[in-house]
Amino acid sequence: MKYELTCINCPMGCRITADYDGKEVTNIQGFTCARGKAYAQTEITDPTRMVTALVGVEGTHVPLSVKTQTPIRKPLIFDALSEIRKTVVVPPVHIGDVVISDVCGSGVNVIATENIE
Repeated sequence: MKYELTCINCPMGCRITADYDGKEVTNIQGFTCARGKAYAQTEITDPTRMVTALVGVEGTHVPLSVKTQTPIRKPLIFDALSEIRKTVVVPPVHIGDVVISDVCGSGVNVIATENIE
């Protein structure tokens, strides 16, 4: 199977083509750096994404911005968002604090991206 991708790792946006035999990527072309090649490999075999969202803050109507600490596997995104949506934090919370540990059993933490006092 042939894949056509646009690399999202830098502003160059390389157009990458790759062949996948159902088990492994057999050929990758069009990348200009190692990051592009790695992106194509991962995007075809096990795609991941960073997730950003908002959680409730006890005692206020102003939500707290959060994100996954590292990219999460794409099939888990909607389950992770559902878990995040149910979360309410108690101030104070600081940038980098873990708001949810191991979201959906993914091994990825959800962290605060702003301070709430």
